[in-house]
Amino acid sequence: MAEKHAHHHHAHHGNDLREAARAQMVEKGEQWTDMRAAVFDALATFDQPASAYDIAEKVGQARGKRVAANSVYRILDLFVGTNLAARVESANAYVANEHPGCLHDCIFLICDDCGKATHLDNDAISGGVRDAAAGTGFKPKRPVIEVRGTCEDCGD
Repeated sequence: MAEKHAHHHHAHHGNDLREAARAQMVEKGEQWTDMRAAVFDALATFDQPASAYDIAEKVGQARGKRVAANSVYRILDLFVGTNLAARVESANAYVANEHPGCLHDCIFLICDDCGKATHLDNDAISGGVRDAAAGTGFKPKRPVIEVRGTCEDCGD
């Protein structure tokens, strides 16, 4: 039953991902600056959620000068607001959105062994959380759904 509510979309990679992110940023009325591009490029290279400090270090290495984490935090907040990235709340870390033109509430499956975060879209689950919250008179902005456990690669 849940599969019928699951959402599948084209995931972008490499230069295609960067171009999709740039187009989304411009569509939202924001500028695609060199620094924003550098932060996005760095974020997109991580295989697991990355902290602002990890990203700042990578951008600094690429640019040959130190980059302040607070500058990266501001850019990451903008990326989350424009759907270029998602924040993994329990890890205080970020992942690049491989489908920036598609807006969904993210469900993350986070492996406690390797740190990998698998993104899952299921509108039935996130919609149910929204509906349950609204049923109490609460006005939900976005559900945060994270499931901690062990990924298939790490086994039991």
